[in-house]
Amino acid sequence: MRRVHQPCADVFVRNRVDLAVPGAEEKIAGRLRDTGLVTVDGLASRTAVFAFATRIMNLVPHRDSDSDGLTTIRDTRRHAHRAGFAGFGNGPLDPHTERSGTPNPPRLMLLVCGQPAETGGECLLTDGQAVHSDLFTGDREAGAALAKPRTAFFGAGDGHATQVFTVHDDLRVSVRLRFDGLARWNPIVQPYLPRLRAAAGRHQVRLNLTPGQGYLLDNERWLHARRAFTGDRLFWRALGQPLFPMLQGFAPATPTSLGTPMLEEAG
Repeated sequence: MRRVHQPCADVFVRNRVDLAVPGAEEKIAGRLRDTGLVTVDGLASRTAVFAFATRIMNLVPHRDSDSDGLTTIRDTRRHAHRAGFAGFGNGPLDPHTERSGTPNPPRLMLLVCGQPAETGGECLLTDGQAVHSDLFTGDREAGAALAKPRTAFFGAGDGHATQVFTVHDDLRVSVRLRFDGLARWNPIVQPYLPRLRAAAGRHQVRLNLTPGQGYLLDNERWLHARRAFTGDRLFWRALGQPLFPMLQGFAPATPTSLGTPMLEEAG
């Protein structure tokens, strides 16, 4: 059964943590360990975004980040057709995890709205736990293929050989994904990519963020995407490692469906 996209207000309210209350960091850590998703508001400036990000993570600088470690996400009108740079255009983005072509992607991603688009530009989120459960219960053959080690290569020439689902020694699972021109696939998994894409769409929820609103997610669990837009949409993004302990990945919703795991050391 296709899951109906939940109204964005419901998604935002249900996952919101008030940053002004005492113990907000502990609540955020607990939510991230439990569901992998937190929504926030009141971050009306880049300075506020940076201050909040450094309360919860060690920022990880990378190719696209600015000198303070944050990344300005807007349509530059010059990057849209370059593989790996689609986020700096105004087109749609497929479901993906951040920095999938690196050996150790950042665990957390924070995305905050500075200015919404004139039309479109909604954020689309997919729980990887739901996709994993969907494939292993409704299409076990697809799920098993997508968990086989080194069946995907994400990134350019210096990218990373991996798989969509990594099963750890404790049977927790991490997801890593991209569908753009920097994704190359082993023929073993090629037939299952339409099913993976369909599952990601079935479990997608929508967030139409206003200035100062944002979301914080576990990059080993949640996929994120974007609708095409018009206008001067502006967002700020932070990537980093949590300042509190988190187990690898997520607990699968249907652990008995995994059978004999095909393990790859995390990283």
